Amino acid sequence: PPTFEYVNRGPANPCSLADPLTCKVTLIASFLAETSLKATGIDFLKSQNTREHHTDGYNVKNLAVRRGQPFQVQVSLNRELRAADKLTLHFTIGENPTKVRGSLMSLKPEKEQGFNGWKISVVKKNGKECLLSVTSSPSASVGKYTLNVKTGTNIYKPENGVIYLLFNPWCKDDAVFMDDEAQRKEYVLNDTGYIYVGSAYSIYDRPWNFGQFEEFILDACMYLLDKSKLSLANRRDPASVSRAMSALVNANDDSGVLMGNWSGNYSGGTSPMDWIGSVTILQKYYKTKKPVSYGQCWVFAGVLTTVMRCLGVPARCVSTFNSAHDTEENLRVDIYLNESGEKLNWMSLDSVWNFHVWNDVWMKRTDLPDGFDGWQAIDATPQEQSEGVFQCGPCPVKAVREGDVYLPYDGKFVYAEVNADKVYWIVKKVNGKDKYIRVSTETQDIGKNISTKAVGQNKREDITLQYKYPEGSKEERKSMERACSFIRPSGLAPRSGYASTVDERGMRRSTNKPMVLHETVTKTGLHLEITNTEALHPGNPLELAITVKTSTPGNWTIDLAGSCQLQYYTGKVQANLGTIKETINLEGKSEMQIPLKIAPDAYMKTLASVDDEVLILVTAIAEVKETNDKLTKETSMRFEYPPITVQMPEVAKLNNDFSCAFIFKNKLNVALENCKLLVEGLGIFKMTTFDQGDIMPGRIMKSEVICTPTRLGEKKIVAKLTSNQIKGISAEKAITIIE
Repeated sequence: PPTFEYVNRGPANPCSLADPLTCKVTLIASFLAETSLKATGIDFLKSQNTREHHTDGYNVKNLAVRRGQPFQVQVSLNRELRAADKLTLHFTIGENPTKVRGSLMSLKPEKEQGFNGWKISVVKKNGKECLLSVTSSPSASVGKYTLNVKTGTNIYKPENGVIYLLFNPWCKDDAVFMDDEAQRKEYVLNDTGYIYVGSAYSIYDRPWNFGQFEEFILDACMYLLDKSKLSLANRRDPASVSRAMSALVNANDDSGVLMGNWSGNYSGGTSPMDWIGSVTILQKYYKTKKPVSYGQCWVFAGVLTTVMRCLGVPARCVSTFNSAHDTEENLRVDIYLNESGEKLNWMSLDSVWNFHVWNDVWMKRTDLPDGFDGWQAIDATPQEQSEGVFQCGPCPVKAVREGDVYLPYDGKFVYAEVNADKVYWIVKKVNGKDKYIRVSTETQDIGKNISTKAVGQNKREDITLQYKYPEGSKEERKSMERACSFIRPSGLAPRSGYASTVDERGMRRSTNKPMVLHETVTKTGLHLEITNTEALHPGNPLELAITVKTSTPGNWTIDLAGSCQLQYYTGKVQANLGTIKETINLEGKSEMQIPLKIAPDAYMKTLASVDDEVLILVTAIAEVKETNDKLTKETSMRFEYPPITVQMPEVAKLNNDFSCAFIFKNKLNVALENCKLLVEGLGIFKMTTFDQGDIMPGRIMKSEVICTPTRLGEKKIVAKLTSNQIKGISAEKAITIIE
């Protein structure tokens, strides 16, 4: 620094009364303080960075970026940056950050090498402005980082210094890298979609708003990450993160997001049927930090899709029809029937759900041998504990297909969901005791029509062949044998704790080898079909039919028993509606149709008493007297409902109001009581419920809402109508918002 000469100019000079040496030191210190480098501000260049990182959709004030990809920040300084200056960016995560633990990244532009895989460089200097490029490690811990600027001994803490760092499917070095842009748009960026429900023979879609970019959703996901207590090392790994999120989306062990309830009584909360998206659920949870009531499998899956997409992991909802819940890991579910063919749910620990919804997430499995990258099954529905916690996965879908159920995590459980065999038992009273007679075995009925939304299209894609080889093929049986080799043997005794005898001779059977069961084949070529002969409208008689067929020469006397029951989608029977018993004679290749008719009075009261959508279960048992051949068949059917019509323009302008009308005509022969219309449109209209009262037969309901679009692009309005009698009428319509 330059030297200063002391000049005495009289009393006006501040140094006039001081020692000249003291004055000289004071002036030098003052000059140095003025010229030491200080940061005075940071521009996070949010618009540019978020557009390049595909994070411009997030409704947050702070910057959100993806790991392994450069982003720029412009630092304002009190003077021009010189070669000798020390400028450092500090990125910290978590409490008490340190370099050793990898929670403090200290980045210096003058050093060419990175720090912990992070890199920084000077893009350009322009006077007091310095443009820096930062690239985080492609395996950095995901979460909220705080950025400070250190210049010498000065530390600048910007007002919006928190940066959200997410997984990056666009980065080749990230474990969640996905090569296909259309898939990235669907599985990461699409905030609406469908969840497929119903039964294997009657699949329909439920529109669902994932809403991963909505207000507070990213903060809710960050809160879940913190609540998971994952180490920073595990936060790098999408397998660890997805497993933790599968645990936290249910409330069973950890006061997570959703409380499950399958009781049919949802007082004190929201019925699972009344949700049309994840946004309200996650916003409420983040605000209260308490579990939200209530969820069932498709709600858990919808919310988990939102969480994973929000964090940057490609995710999809997966629906499996006739999904097995195998409680003992023996790849078999036992179904008990009485002599009328009515299912006895209370006797079995196992169950077959009409449908079950879980999730697939996309990643490289660096913790597994080669060959198991790609889609991994995870499940937030609390069914069975895994490592002492209600969590499930990630289980490689390829491992399920090949029968490699020894791999982590929860391969045996997922494999059974799509591959278990069904064994039917008739329970007869003999001398006051229950006698169990095995009727038939079905090896091809579990894991049907595995479904997800197609990429870029509003239709269902069947992904069954990703999960399993074609039923009955050599590869499929080989996979089953391989899976059985890793599963403890159990023999073919019925699972019920009530069993005292197990076959026609009353002998308990066991084996030391796992059994690969085979489809029941009859000498008579006996075959059963169950159909409805009229549309299944609530309030009308249920007109059903059981067709019995034989295909081999001979005269056959067949005892037929048939039953009709109402059941939840979990397979639990809610009500017995009626039975038939007939003896018929068939000759050679022939068939006969036996009608089964149920009056409305038999089921309407039950329909109105539960807050769930129930299905019609028809079960038939046939026994050929001459050969002792036995066969059983069951089919689940869904009631059919009138539609909702949505009327609105195809195009609207940003921030300009438009009108949207919902029209419903009650074409049923029964009044619909306590009707509610639920409406939501992301970026258009917040989730709102309209009470509609009772809608009498033939009457038309029309509701109109005024919408104000706040975001550009294609948006959807989703509507759902529920009443005491019907629960599952949904509709949606798309609109394009322009400037």
